[in-house]
Amino acid sequence: MELTITKSASAFKEKVKEKQLTGLEKQQQEASQREAAALKRMQELMRQFATILRQITQHKWAHPFMHPVDVEGLGLHDYYEIVQKPMDFGTIKSKMEAKDGTGYKNVREIYSDVRLVFKNAMKYNDERHDVHIMAKTLLEKFEEKWLQLLPKVAEEEKRQAEEEAKAELDVKLAQEAVHANMAKELSNELCEVDLQLEKLRQIVIQKCRKMSTEEKKKLGTALTRLSPEDLGKALEIVAENNPGFQPTAQEVDLDIDAQSELTLWRLKVFVQDKLKLAGKCSEAVVCNNINNNENTIKSNSKRRREISDALTKNAIKRNRKLSPNS
Repeated sequence: MELTITKSASAFKEKVKEKQLTGLEKQQQEASQREAAALKRMQELMRQFATILRQITQHKWAHPFMHPVDVEGLGLHDYYEIVQKPMDFGTIKSKMEAKDGTGYKNVREIYSDVRLVFKNAMKYNDERHDVHIMAKTLLEKFEEKWLQLLPKVAEEEKRQAEEEAKAELDVKLAQEAVHANMAKELSNELCEVDLQLEKLRQIVIQKCRKMSTEEKKKLGTALTRLSPEDLGKALEIVAENNPGFQPTAQEVDLDIDAQSELTLWRLKVFVQDKLKLAGKCSEAVVCNNINNNENTIKSNSKRRREISDALTKNAIKRNRKLSPNS
């Protein structure tokens, strides 16, 4: 019987583990598919953005912005004090073509860097400077073209946000479903274990030796020797197999002869254990009292000897004082 229960519990654990793996694999597969589709859509937007960028970089005024500013060659010693993050179209193009994971993740990142190219030029150069005027003009043209692409970018960003929210909800619901199924299956397994334990209980009852009348009488007497707390626990044992029995009532009428053999033997084992424990405690108290008495006697004997010695010394002193030679 014990082997059957163990196998059942092991099978349940394997089943739960299998379902968890299946659910996890499904979620990972769906996430990969969503990411692949989102990446494909974003790549299309970046391709369209590249067309806009090509139109800007082919403008006749774009040449000052195609490469990093030659700070040393032009003697711009204060450039890095004014411009915190230099940017140019050559750097943007290299980052757009990068295949090592360092490239742009979305269109807005490229848009920000393109604006930075013109903003840096306008920030460093005076409004009347040719480079400032060229940068401002190209920035306006770029913004006009960006506004044409922006609705598609916003739509894609909204879609990705909704998909991410849905994915999080799906994960949460999937976890709740797994937990609900686990609880249901665990409940079924526990019911099965209860049935097996009941069968085992019936087998034990059948194998219990019938208690003799003399043993029942001794059991009844032993129950009266229990402490109130232990007696309450003994009555709870009776109530387990006797639903109509009220162990907490003010007056309890316990009919030993009416109890099942299983209840009688459980009571006997319980009572023996409790009385044995109580007996050990009583022996410990008696031993402690004896030790205390022995210590008291020894202390009294010692005190009497000290008093006797003191009296003897005083008598000797008095005798010396009364002696004619003193």
